[in-house]
Amino acid sequence: MRSLRLLALFFAIVLPAAGQGFTIQQYLSIRSATAPSFSPDGKRIAYLTNVTGTQQIWLIDAAGGTPKQLTNFYDNVGFVRWLGDGGILFGKAKGGDENTQFFVIRPDGTEQRQLTNDPTVRHNFGATTGDGKLIAYSSNKRDRNYFDVYLMDLATGKEDLVYQQNGSNGVVAINDNGTKIVVSRGGEELSLDNDLYLVDTKTKQATHLTPHTGASEFENAAFVADGLVFTHNDGREFFSLAQMRQKNAAGDDWSAANREVRVLDDTNWDVEDIEMPEYAGVMAYAINREGFNEIRLRKVETGGKPLITTVASKVEKVPLPEQGVVGVMRFSKDQSKLAFSFSSSTRNTDIWVYDLQSKKLDQLTNSDRANIPRESFVAPELIKFKSFDGREISAWYYRPKGSDVIKASVTERTDSTRVTMERAPRAPVIVSVHGGPEGQERPGFSGLYQYYLSRGYAILAPNVRGSTGYGKTYTHLDDVRNREDSVKDLDAAAEWLKRNGSDPRKVAIMGGSYGGYMTLAAITLFPDRWAAAVDTVGIANWESFLKNTSGYRRRQREVEYGRLDRDLDFLRSISPLAKVDRIKAPLFVIQGKNDPRVPYTEAEQIVKAVKDKGGVVQYKLYDDEGHGISKLKNRLELYPLVADFLDKYLK
Repeated sequence: MRSLRLLALFFAIVLPAAGQGFTIQQYLSIRSATAPSFSPDGKRIAYLTNVTGTQQIWLIDAAGGTPKQLTNFYDNVGFVRWLGDGGILFGKAKGGDENTQFFVIRPDGTEQRQLTNDPTVRHNFGATTGDGKLIAYSSNKRDRNYFDVYLMDLATGKEDLVYQQNGSNGVVAINDNGTKIVVSRGGEELSLDNDLYLVDTKTKQATHLTPHTGASEFENAAFVADGLVFTHNDGREFFSLAQMRQKNAAGDDWSAANREVRVLDDTNWDVEDIEMPEYAGVMAYAINREGFNEIRLRKVETGGKPLITTVASKVEKVPLPEQGVVGVMRFSKDQSKLAFSFSSSTRNTDIWVYDLQSKKLDQLTNSDRANIPRESFVAPELIKFKSFDGREISAWYYRPKGSDVIKASVTERTDSTRVTMERAPRAPVIVSVHGGPEGQERPGFSGLYQYYLSRGYAILAPNVRGSTGYGKTYTHLDDVRNREDSVKDLDAAAEWLKRNGSDPRKVAIMGGSYGGYMTLAAITLFPDRWAAAVDTVGIANWESFLKNTSGYRRRQREVEYGRLDRDLDFLRSISPLAKVDRIKAPLFVIQGKNDPRVPYTEAEQIVKAVKDKGGVVQYKLYDDEGHGISKLKNRLELYPLVADFLDKYLK
């Protein structure tokens, strides 16, 4: 019987539903544990965790067990280090102002003592001697524009100025008896350039260890019997592991004629950290391979007369839970165990301990995931796209679960059967720009990313030119007059999204710090690309930024961005504020009132200018925050507003 029958059959091939009902409060309440430090006997570990909403010190048995909270401040603890005498050293600033002060406390919470007490001075921790009696650090106590190097006796609190110089100086290493300190001095004319100096703490004399030409960096130094182990990219693209030795180690001759340097690991990726305890028999270092870390172990052998140190060529790799990112590494004093923090895109940060004898890796902390299962988290894929000049740019692309939904509509008729396949509405996309610019987007854990993904957003996080991790040449491609070339990479990212099926009307951009500048620059240079923008502590006006940022930071940043005395016209021309009339995208601006890096007046300027031009802008200023929003109470208020803002303009 030939009759007209209309049968509509709808079926869907769907990945797990996005979000699964988890709230922003849950995602922002996912905890982390970082910065492990062994007790002198190796039985306990101090570490930092944000369980209470700010980063505080907790203690746990190295064999595992129930952790115990040691500090409970309103502000974040910045670092923690267990001392040789059993005390615990830590640093803390107030309200995000970054003027860190030093404290010591006993493991039972008693005898807390403040070592430095000037809230107008910034103290940058460097190193402690093996016995924990001396600490070396830098501060701008003498002049707020410069950092000198100090040595403090913890028993007496006596502070000794051991290296004074009108520059940006920091402590890299100290030898066991505190008689020698390795100081890093930042370059005055080139970006990403520094030198190492060996300072005799008794005579206050400094020996220049790393004379060079062109921009080069020397980092992560550690003392061995007859010299140093360190990393550098002098004459090479990537940071390599190297050893500097005295040819004749019988005396104390560090002259150029008595120094030799050899590369120990020539991997074409950056070596980004070295961990060596005092009298080391083994060293650990981390390789950054396309954003993922590897940990390598090498033996350190000492023998002969005079003492000669050899870093053995045999390399052992520490097994990691999966591909991810390694944080601070610390050996126990007997060098039998290595503790480090680890995260991946689907694993929040925790402390792990590797036993060098048994070759066993154990997870020490189990930071809470707020009842969100790991399998709901999304891992990115590494993609590459070509920019305006043909250069290849790498990016991490996160696709929300459930975004590849295919809906098939089958219509059956008497004369024919027609099957039509159509994709579900394409996911809106957030282009997320990292700060720095000397930084790198890496596949570590972000609760905020996972929240946006759960709400159906895709995320593209590029490493535009100027990013680290891809060689020295790449890192310098955005210097001074090339600043806006990196912004063009964001335009190329948006074009890649369009070519690969994203709806060009549903792409937002966001970033913090330098990423905030990139966000503002993108919506002024390429105003038709973006449906919305979120700027956190970003630079709006290069002239006012350099005039008003902390004095020491102006000196550091002018070598990267340009100098007010010779590049002012150019700096004005690339300031987003100068092109505010081109902004079409609705803008959300976020700022901390106590920010010493990007003053809150940058946010105030761009907000006022957009309002005066009749644009759409939303603004949140936090009086108790600095360079970013770190306190849980503030994040719980802020990010639902940001998500609603994005929903309004992208969905």
